[in-house]
Amino acid sequence: MPRSNRPRRPASGKGAAARPGAAGRAAGKKGNGDVPELDLERARAGIARRESAPDGEWMVRTMTARNAEKTYICPGCSTAVVPGLAHLVVWQDDHIFGAAAGLAERRHWHTNCWLSRTYRYR
Repeated sequence: MPRSNRPRRPASGKGAAARPGAAGRAAGKKGNGDVPELDLERARAGIARRESAPDGEWMVRTMTARNAEKTYICPGCSTAVVPGLAHLVVWQDDHIFGAAAGLAERRHWHTNCWLSRTYRYR
């Protein structure tokens, strides 16, 4: 592949001052070291998915063992969801008082309890 015959412009100097925002582009180049590393586990786990069931529409988010820091009571088995245990965070998407009320009433379930729950009213 042939090389370009265009001369390279210096990062600072007369040309950079004439163009607005040119200094910001030079500072954000690859390899600068200012960009934090992407945590793929957190990125995959942080997205809530919608599940339909006979008892309504639910938003379900996976909580990884690394991110589980508090103790909760599972509504399925009434035992503790201890810190360091992967589990699910579940809230009702079609709450009668709106999405904000459903999110405020979210619960932490053991994964197996959520998958094997019955659809009777509690």
